[in-house]
Amino acid sequence: MARVALVTGGSRGIGEAISKALKADGYTVAATYAGNDEKAAAFSDATGIKTYKWNVADYEASQAGIARVEEELGPIDIVVANAGITRDAPFHKMTPEQWKEVIDTNLTGVFNTIHPIWPGMRERGFGRIIVISSINGQKGQFAQVNYAATKAGDLGIIKSLAQEGAAKGITANAICPGYIATEMVMAVPEKVREKIISMIPAGRLGEPEEIARCVTFLASDDSSFINGSTISANGGQFFV
Repeated sequence: MARVALVTGGSRGIGEAISKALKADGYTVAATYAGNDEKAAAFSDATGIKTYKWNVADYEASQAGIARVEEELGPIDIVVANAGITRDAPFHKMTPEQWKEVIDTNLTGVFNTIHPIWPGMRERGFGRIIVISSINGQKGQFAQVNYAATKAGDLGIIKSLAQEGAAKGITANAICPGYIATEMVMAVPEKVREKIISMIPAGRLGEPEEIARCVTFLASDDSSFINGSTISANGGQFFV
């Protein structure tokens, strides 16, 4: 039986590429989304991947959604915590609401996604936790104190889970994408995009599929001795 992979935010952008790549590698994939029913339906029609709607910031909604996935598809073996939002503002203008919304989705949402699945992984003696962090969680970013804090916190989560899960056959790793040619990035003004590209030694934006290939490796048996690590996929823009 194919292993089951859950990808949060899995019907758009980087998440869409991850969902497709995991399916192509033979996994049974469940992709979550938060709000765009039309896009999710089109994604399912095009790929055959089932989509599930819930807000990762809500623990009870996550718990119920995960239970439904496992009832319909089977125990979840691979978790890709990809869902995330931005609410950018310089720190002196950032509101408590902007801070809380990003923390609730990007940081607490990772807890809400992994926590209900963790006991089953421990019992079965296998699991792959993959968190999509960000280059801005490694180096910080102007007007993204909230976002950078969550993405840095995500790295702390995987380092701790790696230690807790290793003896139970569970690995936990992170990927920190740089600037990727998603719909969101391509929507910024061309001059801004050119400035971004000028800071990338590779001279281009990354492609969502390049992040997806990192995920499929970390999900595979070939990565079983890699644990608590971070893959920086940023075209040479930042080194840790």
